Formats: sequence, C-alpha cells, structure tokens
Amino acid sequence: MLHAMPDHPIPDPAAVRTAPPSAPPSAPPPGDGLPVPQRYWAVLTMTVALVMAVLDGAIANIALPTIEKSFAISAADSIWVVNAYQMAVTVSLFPFASLGDIVGYRRVYWGGLLVFTLASAACALSDTLLTLTLARVLQGFGGAGIMSVNIALVRYIYPQAQLGRGVGYNAMIVAVTSAAGPSIAALILSVASWQWLFAVNVPLGLVALVIAARSLPDSPPSGHRFDFVGAGLSALTIGLLITGFKGVDGSQPGWMVGLQLAAALAVGTVLVRRSQAQAAPLVPVDLLRRPIFALTVVTSVCSFATQAIAFVAMPFYFEDVIGRSLAESGLLMTPWPLAVAVVAPVAGRLADRYDPSVLSAVGLTLLALGMASLVLLPAAPHSLDVAWRMALAGFGFGLFQTPNNKILVSSAPKERSGGASGIQSTARLLGQTLGAAAVGLIFGLLPKDSGTLVATALGAVLSAVAGVSSVLRRRERGRPA
Repeated sequence: MLHAMPDHPIPDPAAVRTAPPSAPPSAPPPGDGLPVPQRYWAVLTMTVALVMAVLDGAIANIALPTIEKSFAISAADSIWVVNAYQMAVTVSLFPFASLGDIVGYRRVYWGGLLVFTLASAACALSDTLLTLTLARVLQGFGGAGIMSVNIALVRYIYPQAQLGRGVGYNAMIVAVTSAAGPSIAALILSVASWQWLFAVNVPLGLVALVIAARSLPDSPPSGHRFDFVGAGLSALTIGLLITGFKGVDGSQPGWMVGLQLAAALAVGTVLVRRSQAQAAPLVPVDLLRRPIFALTVVTSVCSFATQAIAFVAMPFYFEDVIGRSLAESGLLMTPWPLAVAVVAPVAGRLADRYDPSVLSAVGLTLLALGMASLVLLPAAPHSLDVAWRMALAGFGFGLFQTPNNKILVSSAPKERSGGASGIQSTARLLGQTLGAAAVGLIFGLLPKDSGTLVATALGAVLSAVAGVSSVLRRRERGRPA
C-alpha cells in the first residue's frame, strides 16, 4: 500500500518568524527552490541543453553510413565518431560532478554547455575523420559537464515538495528526445548534409547560454580542493571497465578483455582505498556506504541493463527473425519510450506524495512482466502483439525511473548533490554498457531467434532483481545516515 507523504516539508520555525507578512502562502521557504518565473526560465535552459546532449548521443549512429561515404573510410573506422563521444562523457562524469560540488553546479553546467556548443560548431566544420573525432571528444566533455550536475541543479531549482515533479520532467525530456532522435536525424539528412546534425546545436546552445546565465541557481561551494589524482584514477577505472565490457561480445581477444577488466579492478581498488580517507571524495564512496544509496545504485544499474538488452536485441529480432523492415522495426520500438514519456511526469507527482520505494518496486514488477511477455511472443506476432508488450515494459520503466532518481538524489546531503548526480549518470551508462555487452555475448553463442529469447529472459530476471533491491530500501527509510 502506498503511504501518503506531506505535500510540503515542515518549515523551520526561525524561517517562519522572519518571513515577511506579505509573502504568498504558496511561496517556497527561503532557499527551497527558485521563485517563479525564474524557475521556469531555469527549466527551459536545462531542457534545451538536455535535448542537445541526448540527441547527440542518438543521432550520430544514424549518420555513420553517410559519414563513412563522405570521408571514404571503413565502417569500423566511422564508429569512432560514436565511441569518442561516449568515452569522453563516461570518463569525465565523476570529475565534473566533483567540480560542481567545489565551485558550484551552475558554473560547471554553464561551462559544459559552452564547450558543447563550440564543439558542435567544430564537428560541423570538420573535414577529416581525425578532426571530427577530436571535436566529438570535446563535445563529450561538454555533454558530461551538462549531465554530471543536471539532477543536482534540479534539487536547487524545485522546492523539496516538488522534487519528484522536477525529476519526472527530466525523465520525460530524455525519453521523448531518445524516441525522436532517429526520426530527427533522418529528417535532417533527407534535406541537408550530415554536418547540419551538429550545426543545429549552435543557435540553440547560444540561446540556452544567455538564459542560463540569468536564471540558473547558485549553490554554495564546498571549499574542498579538486582531486586531480582521483580524477585520473576514476577516468582510468571507468574507461577500462567500459572498453572491457564492450569487448565481451567477441570484438576483442579474450586475453585483452580479461587484462582490461583486471586492470580496472586493480586501479579501482587503489581509488576506493584512497577515497576512504577523504571527507568528500571525488568518487562518492562515502555515499555508497549508506545502504539506501547503494541499493538505489544497484536498482538503477539492473534496470538500465534491462532497457539496453531490449533496445539492442529487439531490433535484430524484428528485422532478422520475423522479417520486418527498418521503418517497421523503428515503429515497433516506439511504444517503449512513448510510454516512458507519458508516465514519467505522473510518476514524479506521485513520488512527491507516496513512498517512492514502493512506486519503484511496482514499476520494476511491470517492467519484468513486460520483458517476460516479450519472451512469450508467438512465432509470427502481429504488430499489436508486440506494441502492448513494449508499452507495458516502457510503462513500468517510466514508473520506476523517476521515484528511483528522487531517492538517489535526496538520500545524499544537499552539499553532495553533485556526487549523487554523477553516480546516477554513471550507473545509467554502466547499466547500458552491461546490457549491450550481454546481448553481444549471447548473440555470439546462439542464433538470433533463440538468442533474443535468452537475452530478453535475462532482462526480466535483472528487472526482478532490481525490484527486490527496491523493496529492501523501505526498511532503510528513516534510519540515520
């Protein structure tokens, strides 16, 4: 049963005594979110930046064949356009999140948006694979600056009583942008060259920079020094993990995969031991000591691995097993992100009123049922057979994601919101990498028809494990950190 929670936090008596008599009763307490209309302008600039960052992670895949022909390179070489961006984002999330704690989230976000905008122009002007790849690395660093402190800024933009609403709105933007990304890329490529995929970011970025400078909230600096050694160890650990996991699909020799994962474990051990002696470490191992925080990270990794399994495996099933066209495959995938976009804002409002752990568990149960129903697809399924199953899984994922993110960011002290935001983004990327690697490994061992069934069943199991983890969080609520 969902337990109702108060709509507004209990006010500080001192703040009540000093509040001006003319303050409207609906206004948040001082320091609790931004006033209207500044809040709306801040949400607008964050929406534009988030759309650009998410789109650039999706549209480049569609442009690879065109870029391959434009530069007269091999398909394998063209993939560096995608890998360069992904690796740059992944290895720099923790350093930028830590920098946000130190100098303020607004500065890191604005700087990331500036770098992303300039790098987009550099991508559009690139005339060789090398210059494009370098520009994509720079763009990835800018994207990491945006994504690393995104959730942390939401905590300062919205009042505490509306935090779930803000997180839900972010989830909706990501879902809609992810769903529309391939279509937007195809539309641009049908009327213009691939360079315009990046050039469109420039005017949007410039407008967002102006609005951000006037509307984004300030956050108090922590006063800690930036840990350059920790940043290097963090980047090396995450980079080795990602490349090692990607090689599990058979694209790298087994000895190389083992060497990278062993090196990641060794470097990561040094990083963790070093971080344990720090009051506010760059990689927030201190937050991971909190059971509710650690369980939330496990839940996030498992659920995003489930989503990645579905998004990687199902297109192969649609096109190679049941013979659907590329366009039909895209349409059959659409119900998932569309359901997320519809339910995420609703889940955010519910998370402000009811126990988010229970909401997450319900969502993960529906996700597991949706994945299990995909395993039971008939041999020649009708489009509706596929659509309702994908929508059920997407509905469950959307109902889970927003409350889970609210738990993660609110279970950390407010001054450590950057670390919480960074680990949320890293958990998402690790989950997606693990899910894609699992599909690659399964497809390397089994035919695509049976391989899809095994991969989808694995996704159902992972979402069930995530559901158990979500339930375990309930007993941690109210315990001292």
